[in-house]
Amino acid sequence: MNVKAYGAHAADKPLEPLSIERRAPGPRDVQVDIAYCGVCHSDLHTVRSEWGGTLYPCVPGHEIVGRVTAVGAEVSRFAVGDTVGVGCLVGSCQQCASCAEGLEQYCENGFVGTYNGPTADAPGHTLGGYAQRIVVDEGFVLTIRHPHDQLAAVAPLLCAGITTYSPLRHWQVGPGKTVGIVGIGGLGHMGVKIARAMGAQVVAFTTSEAKRQDALALGAHEVVISRDTDAMRAQAGRFDLILDTVAASHSLDAFSTLLKRDGTLVLVGVPEHPHPSPAVAPLIFKRRAIAGSLIGGIAETQEMLDFCAEHGIVADIELIAVQKIDEAYDRMVRSDVKYRFVIDNATLAA
Repeated sequence: MNVKAYGAHAADKPLEPLSIERRAPGPRDVQVDIAYCGVCHSDLHTVRSEWGGTLYPCVPGHEIVGRVTAVGAEVSRFAVGDTVGVGCLVGSCQQCASCAEGLEQYCENGFVGTYNGPTADAPGHTLGGYAQRIVVDEGFVLTIRHPHDQLAAVAPLLCAGITTYSPLRHWQVGPGKTVGIVGIGGLGHMGVKIARAMGAQVVAFTTSEAKRQDALALGAHEVVISRDTDAMRAQAGRFDLILDTVAASHSLDAFSTLLKRDGTLVLVGVPEHPHPSPAVAPLIFKRRAIAGSLIGGIAETQEMLDFCAEHGIVADIELIAVQKIDEAYDRMVRSDVKYRFVIDNATLAA
């Protein structure tokens, strides 16, 4: 079936209205009419081929919330009318060790991304959530339990939420732990909210004094201006975990030295240029670690959604018409959003 969408035909072209083909639901498929789709920095990187390998036409969007409008004969977990989400993954091999452990994001044969991933459907690669509708295998569909009036603000949880929840959960953040969140943007603002709800002592790191009150309002117990060398030195040896959400190249030493013995600095932002090589001595002498984390598997993403529903957590968003997407991308590059754009997909019909 043909549906209206928004996408780009080349890296140097603006996004524009497209008509795309969606498959009819197969036996295990769930058809979702999309109400809202969050705008992730990955969308911009992919559309503009800043990471390379973009397949065109490119329809981005992997923070999807909508309503089930059809299900295949073998679908058991969803029914027409259900409110559901679709995140960054729409497929994986389901045979490797990672998939067997519910860690589809680390599929050893490569997961299928919600856009720009391999598929038998036309045009040969997946097309994402800047569209009226999507059809997804039920194993990659998520239940949304938030109230209806929060659904637009739920959409970014499908990427920004799980990207921060997964490492906080993996490194067992909770009461008695001191956690640093570096960067107060689309990812960082979710990290602050989730770490606070988990019961940790939360310290936000930002380069901007202007973000101090915002970070406190989000739930940080303290705010440290990372450009202030004295303030940073005063934090030495304090942290069990530091979650670094910054996607720009920067010195990791400034944060690794703030860790306790056996503490971990976890990177979730992918910089355009590599970080400077970290000093080894601060790691060796305190058995500190620098690690990375990628989104989350389906089971953990459902756990995150349920946790956020229970604690009343959503993203701070600005709702936009799809026709404003290029303007939103330009503002996103300037960090001119608090903290996530979300598309009202009803505007695709305009």
